[in-house]
Amino acid sequence: MILKLIFIVVNKPQFLLKMKQPLVKPNADADDKELQELIKFYDETLGFCPNSIKTMHHRPRIAHAFIEMNKAVMENKGRVTSALKRLMAYLSSHTTGCRYCDVANNNLVSLNYTQNENVLTNNGRWFAFDAAEKAALDLAIASSTVPNSVSEEVGENLRKYWNDGEIVEMMGVMALFGYLNRWNDSMGTQMEDDAIASGKHYLSDKTDWSVGKHKY
Repeated sequence: MILKLIFIVVNKPQFLLKMKQPLVKPNADADDKELQELIKFYDETLGFCPNSIKTMHHRPRIAHAFIEMNKAVMENKGRVTSALKRLMAYLSSHTTGCRYCDVANNNLVSLNYTQNENVLTNNGRWFAFDAAEKAALDLAIASSTVPNSVSEEVGENLRKYWNDGEIVEMMGVMALFGYLNRWNDSMGTQMEDDAIASGKHYLSDKTDWSVGKHKY
């Protein structure tokens, strides 16, 4: 009976799952100077402070550790550009089914980097990318499926175009957003109004995107 219930829950489409409120609400302490500095940093660099960061800040060390990891992973070292990393992160989140990370952490930022909304809605049709980029995007999807589907074929193709350090950069992105996907879907992080508007504008009529559990 327990196994049957687990099967039903695991296979229930994410957009059908509902929560009355987030598992933990974001820290909203206006007197917390550290939190306010954090919000200011994100306002200046991202355009808004994700609710996920505010939730992590109930334990500040977790929030700051995540921020340092985020900086290290998203740092531009060369050929693995910021735009490619953000696109890989978007695909990872979309593959995992995290509606929040689809938009809040990727869509708005990807548009800022690429200035091309069509790059977000190819849905696996990689006609707009060169062979090296296609190999990276295939890795993004294969590394984000459960169970993991990175194969020798994926690896061999990836190594044709990218060196060890570049592949490590890419996997850093995949691991970072694996953390975020698990965090935001489990927490039921409330999606910000601007992110909802962006998702509706850029994704709703072109993909299966919806707000899902992230609206209260």
